[in-house]
Amino acid sequence: MAENNDRAAAGGAQQPVTGQLAIQKIYLKDLSFEAPNSPQVFSQQLNPTADVQFNNATAALDNDNHEVVLTVTVKVQQEERTIYLVEVQQAGIFTVRGFPAEHLPAILATACPNTLFPFAREAICDIVIKGGFPQLLLAPVNFEILYAQELQRRQAQAGGEAH
Repeated sequence: MAENNDRAAAGGAQQPVTGQLAIQKIYLKDLSFEAPNSPQVFSQQLNPTADVQFNNATAALDNDNHEVVLTVTVKVQQEERTIYLVEVQQAGIFTVRGFPAEHLPAILATACPNTLFPFAREAICDIVIKGGFPQLLLAPVNFEILYAQELQRRQAQAGGEAH
């Protein structure tokens, strides 16, 4: 029994992953707001619907640093008429090191957008208010589920192309 413990202490057991994810910079890369039907919409009774879309893009800056850009697009409509459209590109530079290479795509698609989203949500809320509309508070987003769904979609697409 002591022999088994000695082997584990000597490196026979798997070492835990000791990677590092660090934020270097968070910044607003682009912001767009349109209210094409104002000022008429301000005098009307509205019961609008909102369509929220997310997109995530990454670019390697060097071996350990990556730019991640989370794009959030919100289109608020009353029937077919656009009340307002807002798009925010919230970006960040992240240092990712010490993780297995196969974990990098998941980290860039989940952990980094989770960090960026509160900043994007605040920018959207602020610009909507400045546009003369009631505040828009976006619900939290589970980027892990979105990433898993995207992987499933890609696998299904690749499986369909293989047959």
